Amino acid sequence: MEKPKYYVGIDIASKTYTATIGQYREDKGWEIIAKPSTFENTYDAFSQFIYWLNTIKVVANNCIVCMEATGVYGEALAYFLVRNEYTLVVEAPLRVKRAFDPEGHKSDPVDSRQIAEYAYRFIDQLKVWEPKEMIIEQIKVLLTVREQLVAQRTAHSNANQALNRKVVQTPFAQDIHEKAFKELDMHVQEVEAEINRLINESPSSRELQRLLETVPGIGPILATFLVMTIHSAPEPYNPKALAAYIGICPYENSSGTSRNKRATSRHYGPSPMRRLLYLAAMSVRQHCPKFEHYFLRKVAEGKQKQLVMNNIANKLLKVACAVARTKTPYISGYRSIHPQLLKGN
Repeated sequence: MEKPKYYVGIDIASKTYTATIGQYREDKGWEIIAKPSTFENTYDAFSQFIYWLNTIKVVANNCIVCMEATGVYGEALAYFLVRNEYTLVVEAPLRVKRAFDPEGHKSDPVDSRQIAEYAYRFIDQLKVWEPKEMIIEQIKVLLTVREQLVAQRTAHSNANQALNRKVVQTPFAQDIHEKAFKELDMHVQEVEAEINRLINESPSSRELQRLLETVPGIGPILATFLVMTIHSAPEPYNPKALAAYIGICPYENSSGTSRNKRATSRHYGPSPMRRLLYLAAMSVRQHCPKFEHYFLRKVAEGKQKQLVMNNIANKLLKVACAVARTKTPYISGYRSIHPQLLKGN
């Protein structure tokens, strides 16, 4: 990314947002050229923000705008800026926080100044934000809704099972849980049907999901999550980068006196993906002889069962990436041959 002339840092809140403009000069270094200004976080007031930028001669082709990822609070402004051809970067709040010492006051003006300076200091590492396809965004929302409904359904089921085991029965409470479970189960099915409808409206997503479902252990829901992850991951077809993004990549822990600690994953990233991949690993470990033999062999070597299951999940992710990258379905029993071995034929 080329270095712009101006850096605009925006701190987003629910009802307002605060913006600061900074600039780097060879003779003065980094400096703030426009004090923090606060604007209403409404679509009708976004034009005031653009007018404020223009009064300081900050336009779309000479600046970069940086804001923290705040979910729905900054979404409308992000779409507005992109439509007006501004270069926008959306960074994780923790990444911005770690770039500065925890000293002094913390307020919206201070945060906006830090975000502007962060954009200047890490310009070579920033990635331009682009809005996703409408269908992709809708499917992501529905997947989140499904996870919430499934969690509530499980809670009612567990509560009802506990009540059924009590000596003193309470039929009224049991009936409430049973009705709630059935209603939530109906909503889960409705959400899944809507997800399938949206997937079918996107030919590329539908074909990718169909290919991923050929991989052992990967069902419709996990395949849909993988499709969405591939659309949003920085390196979608790199299994190592994808494993790190999901949070199942083991990292070495041998700093200082902790040299005997085993490698563990950091569990960052989308938790539903980790859970579904673990369930897929459990499935192939029980039903695929190749994975079952691998599991038993590693456990016999002294490896912890959880570690072996994580390895199987990584293997499945590697196969899924290969299927998605080559756009070919999974072939049972396929074995790759090194090109060097074919030269003698």
